[in-house]
Amino acid sequence: MPIILDRQLREQIPHNATEFPITYFHDELEALPGWAGPLHWHPDFEIATSKTGVLDYQVGQQHIMLEAGDSVFVNGNILHGITQVSGDIPDPMPNIVFSGTLIGPQTSTIYQKFVQPIIQCDTLPFVVFRHDDEKCQKILELIDDTYSLMSNMDHTYEMAVQRKVSLILEYIYANLESFPRSEFSRIQINNQIRLQKMLSFIYDHYSEQVTLDDIARAADISRSEAGRCFNTYMGCSPVDALIRYRLQTAHELLGEKNKSLQEISFACGFNSVNYFSRQFKKIYGYPPGFVKELGK
Repeated sequence: MPIILDRQLREQIPHNATEFPITYFHDELEALPGWAGPLHWHPDFEIATSKTGVLDYQVGQQHIMLEAGDSVFVNGNILHGITQVSGDIPDPMPNIVFSGTLIGPQTSTIYQKFVQPIIQCDTLPFVVFRHDDEKCQKILELIDDTYSLMSNMDHTYEMAVQRKVSLILEYIYANLESFPRSEFSRIQINNQIRLQKMLSFIYDHYSEQVTLDDIARAADISRSEAGRCFNTYMGCSPVDALIRYRLQTAHELLGEKNKSLQEISFACGFNSVNYFSRQFKKIYGYPPGFVKELGK
């Protein structure tokens, strides 16, 4: 399932928030250029696992290297992204995104006593569970069991999933004071907000003629400050981020049989089909016409 972002970098999670607020994902990296997922955020918790390769899991400005068998828990409303940095095939990277209300309603004692403290712990953006740490073995088993239950969806899987996730959150709550902490400075928070504003502008105006001044103006900062912000979080310039998003959008449009390469190129903000084709091949490794042929 592709990652879909709304205009505030918030990932659109397709689970039903009132019925069973958890969604299982796998094999997402395979469909992404460079086996890398874009920076995004959502109010829900996330747990992801490396299965075959080494994953660079970015949380805020920090980069966590996950080896095969390692898992990471990401708190809600934290900017994060993923890149596979080693391995001959795309890592299946099973992951779950879930609301604390899976355990109990927000008005319940269970939620307020055990879930809310985790959500409100600003110094705990993530927790890493290493495969070679004996203390993590039980929690890693619970995580794998949850993936299996969500994948198979047997008749009573919802009850079993709720039990497993309850035990995971119980473990995190019980060890809340012992986990390594990460302090987020006011500067880091401001930079994250600035990045959200600038990326939101890119998502809204990618089909138009957009300049570096336009992107910087979206966050009321200078061109140089915009460049530093993008480089810190994304390792690229604002204009490079714009081109990447245009190409990702073009890749989706290439599946539509009734649109020509020229129409797709112009719709995504490229004035030249040749330039569009060169940039597309540079990112994806194959020309846009290859995708069109597959779609026939």
